[in-house]
Amino acid sequence: MSVGPGRQGAIAFFVTFGVCLVALAAALNVGWIVLTWEQIAPLLVGVFVFAAIITGLILNTTFLVREVRRNEQHDAFVNAVTHELKTPVTSIRLHLETLRQRSASLDESKRQEFYGVMLDDTDRLLRTIEQVLRTGQAGRTPLHRTRFDLRELVAEQVALAVAQRHLSSDAVRLAPSDDPDPIEVFGDRIEIASAVMNLIDNGIKYSGERVDVEVAVVRHGRRAVVRVTDQGPGLPPDELRRVFKRFYRVPGPVTQRVKGTGLGLFIVQTAARRHGGRAWATSQGPGRGATFHFELPLARPGVV
Repeated sequence: MSVGPGRQGAIAFFVTFGVCLVALAAALNVGWIVLTWEQIAPLLVGVFVFAAIITGLILNTTFLVREVRRNEQHDAFVNAVTHELKTPVTSIRLHLETLRQRSASLDESKRQEFYGVMLDDTDRLLRTIEQVLRTGQAGRTPLHRTRFDLRELVAEQVALAVAQRHLSSDAVRLAPSDDPDPIEVFGDRIEIASAVMNLIDNGIKYSGERVDVEVAVVRHGRRAVVRVTDQGPGLPPDELRRVFKRFYRVPGPVTQRVKGTGLGLFIVQTAARRHGGRAWATSQGPGRGATFHFELPLARPGVV
């Protein structure tokens, strides 16, 4: 996430101010040592006080810089959510006004088209609201665990994503598997479905004009892994871990073009951890796509 000019100035001020205070404290401590080097007790007191002052200054500066960055992320999140809510609401209002004012002149096919657009916008609103709610409740709601076939759930989410985005069946596809047995996990079906859908949505959004996303479900020992591979802008190595942070979005022109809340991958990581799994990303670098992995433990035999 990029930091605005105002926030950059604030960060530079706090860092510079902290460095100046440390330098001043160091100078005072050196002077104290010179004056009291023959007196052991005052010397030791001065050294300990100096260490405490330096530690406090470093912690205070670190805290202030983190708060400035956190406020920047919150501002970006509010702006993103506002856009994600305002755009579909504006579209729904426009179509409703058209239906009310020109209802008599619209044929049935056009009316059905308007209804479809409004339903799509409503789905977009619900997805945004669900993301915000899930983030606010992350880690606090109880899990309703059941045993189910993970490959079957992923296939449902792929079909749902294709239908909601009006994509061709080969744009988002489930990779064939050589494993004929069900890949069963024991977990909260709704939460895992939400995590999988967020991964698929992420791949679709960052694919650009030509959507090419492959989803695979594989078994690795006692673990099940969902892999979502896109052909999008890819990720530099230092961003592979950061993308799972709450509100975080990779800085750059692609992120400015693709709207989002910065919550989808955080929800994925939270769901993985709550089920004893993990989430991570791999990429060969910018411009070469990325693969997001969602790992869960397999259901133990006899667990229902």
